[in-house]
Amino acid sequence: MPNRNLWISTIAVLRRKLRSSSRFSTNFEPKFESSRVLSCSFYHAGESRVSRSYNNSFLYNYSVSGKHFCSLDGSLGRCWNCGAVAASKLFLACESCKSVQPVHTSVDYFQIYGLEKGFEIEDSNLERTYKDWQKKLHPDLVHSKSEKEKEYAAEQSARVIDAYRTLRKPLSRAIYLLRLEGVHVDEERTVSDPELLAEIMEIREAVEGAANSQALKQIQGQVQEKLESWSKSFGNAFENRKFEDAVTSIQRMTYYNRINEEIVKKL
Repeated sequence: MPNRNLWISTIAVLRRKLRSSSRFSTNFEPKFESSRVLSCSFYHAGESRVSRSYNNSFLYNYSVSGKHFCSLDGSLGRCWNCGAVAASKLFLACESCKSVQPVHTSVDYFQIYGLEKGFEIEDSNLERTYKDWQKKLHPDLVHSKSEKEKEYAAEQSARVIDAYRTLRKPLSRAIYLLRLEGVHVDEERTVSDPELLAEIMEIREAVEGAANSQALKQIQGQVQEKLESWSKSFGNAFENRKFEDAVTSIQRMTYYNRINEEIVKKL
């Protein structure tokens, strides 16, 4: 029963986090402030948002179960349980007493998985690290711990899951990369490109009229080629910091990604 309750708690945290933002957090509007760098953990009701930038790294403030946690980039922090100083900024568990720590939200998703911040990543490394994190946060390891530590474990697990889901897909990874750069992406914005819109309409009609799964898979292959092409365009634009071109690529990727999802549902 304790194991089941902790997993339920983890899922609830993740669901609340996802509901507080759009699908890929595209309603991102950073507010930049100048402030002294501190480490803090306090209670406050609020919504998921990014509110400050310190030396080009972002501080994430978000609410979990009505409790607002923040962790700033200027200090490694100390263990809440034994007071030991963290050995690194990625402070999942205390190296001294092994207690699970509060989420350090100044650590971005790439850092959680030990990846360089960039569009091209190693899927095998992502998958392996994800499994390693989940083992460390398994309910069997914390079911006998205090309620505080169980809550920290649920928060850490939810963040690890959210990071995995974001980084494993090119579209969500691209949006997240721009988010880290303070660039807003509106996925719902209509693209005023007659040729693209005509092509999308033609593909949708082909999907609706597909006679069998073989026909659908053929269309899916064409759509995936388009996705890969625009993914490469995004990667080049992002690498050269041409963010306007990067946003354009994301908007195209969004159209083809939606068609691919429709095909998957029909297969």
